[in-house]
Amino acid sequence: MFFEIIKSVILGIVEGITEWLPISSTGHLILVNEIIRNENSFTSSDLYLYVIQLGAILAVVTLYFRKLNPFALSKSTAEKTATWKMWFKVLIACLPAAVIGLILNDFMESFENWQVVSAMLIIYGIAFIIVERIHKKVTTENIDSMSYKTALLIGLFQVLSIIPGTSRSGATILGAMLVGCSRDVAAEFSFFLAIPVMFGVSLLKILKSGLMMTGSEIAILLTGMAVAYIVSVIAIKFLVNYVRKHDFTGFGYYRIVLGLLIILFFTIQSFM
Repeated sequence: MFFEIIKSVILGIVEGITEWLPISSTGHLILVNEIIRNENSFTSSDLYLYVIQLGAILAVVTLYFRKLNPFALSKSTAEKTATWKMWFKVLIACLPAAVIGLILNDFMESFENWQVVSAMLIIYGIAFIIVERIHKKVTTENIDSMSYKTALLIGLFQVLSIIPGTSRSGATILGAMLVGCSRDVAAEFSFFLAIPVMFGVSLLKILKSGLMMTGSEIAILLTGMAVAYIVSVIAIKFLVNYVRKHDFTGFGYYRIVLGLLIILFFTIQSFM
């Protein structure tokens, strides 16, 4: 129990950082679970690794509560209308993932291995470097001016994140930039898209588990969620400030290095 709590704290830190930065939370969680081995542990289960994301989601809701809340008394009628329109864009962007994700969810679970994760880390790392070099024309400076067509196109890119190691935020940010969004709009819209998508995925995993968790497992999960929440608040603020001054090229190189390290780690391990 004590070991699992400590591991849950570590995984919560990893989840909180990597869920929002475009560097693949799956890749990092797989690597941490391999380094901190504990066979058949609750923290290694799909249920834990998906539901811990709810802690990260709550950080977005907290930080952007006023912007996300169409019922805020402090908002004017025009602001409330703009908020509803933003939510419609988010829901439209979520439709491809909801449909295709549900169909392919079980099939894609068979690809949750280090080979696929490392390959996707490297491929999308290269993609970030290339996209940053061609990202010149910005047609969407804020979410209010984003068209519903643009939102749908971003949603189609988000579908790519069902491939382990791709990174949900990475796929949506790349897609948003390719269709003309500024970096800060791409990052912020990625945050908002995560709310329905990750709530849906977590709910699906909980229902598939049959709600069968012991008291100690619930405590372990809540610990990870709490840590993920706190760290996510810091990570989101960092990314928002970062994209105002820098591009995503650094994340691209980081992904390539991490992918190569995972390949090296598991290759060495296979000879031991």
